Amino acid sequence: MTETLTLEFDGGSRGNPGPAGIGIVIRAADGTPVLTIGRYIGTATNNVAEYRALIAVMEEALKLGARKVIIRGDSELIIKQMRGEYRVKNPDLRVLYDEAQHLFHQFDEARIEHNLRHKNELADNLYNLAMKKRGEVTEAEDSPMDTPAPVAPKTGQIFSCARCGVRIELLTPSSLRPHQLKPFICQCGAPMNY
Repeated sequence: MTETLTLEFDGGSRGNPGPAGIGIVIRAADGTPVLTIGRYIGTATNNVAEYRALIAVMEEALKLGARKVIIRGDSELIIKQMRGEYRVKNPDLRVLYDEAQHLFHQFDEARIEHNLRHKNELADNLYNLAMKKRGEVTEAEDSPMDTPAPVAPKTGQIFSCARCGVRIELLTPSSLRPHQLKPFICQCGAPMNY
């Protein structure tokens, strides 16, 4: 296969360690998903789940005959360890890192990139659904793929409460990434809109 495939991976656990799952997506050059899998992997940490997802997506791509890949995940730690920017100190992760490096070097051309969470939604939905069902899934139900990406509020933006009419002006925006922000809640308990 000469086409460059995009491999997306995500993994996580509830409890860290706790019940864990992985989500993987393989996309054709035009962005169409070719393969989507969510898998429950038992008890693991977030980082172990992320590595297991990375390994699984590369294994599936090799089964498809992929020779050129772009790999994207939203775990900064895993991406930077794979690039050699961070050392792998945890012995449990070292075994998974070595396996991931072995697979990575089986491609003719491969690069690994950080992908913001809101651009990794399908893989995220797959692993969450697999954890919920405690099994394997091949489709993400109720996928929010068509919903717009979260946008951070800006200085000077006005928020108002529909219930009591209170208005606030944002003076200093948060340094959190947009997907990490929670909506403003008024003192009366209602969500504030802008």
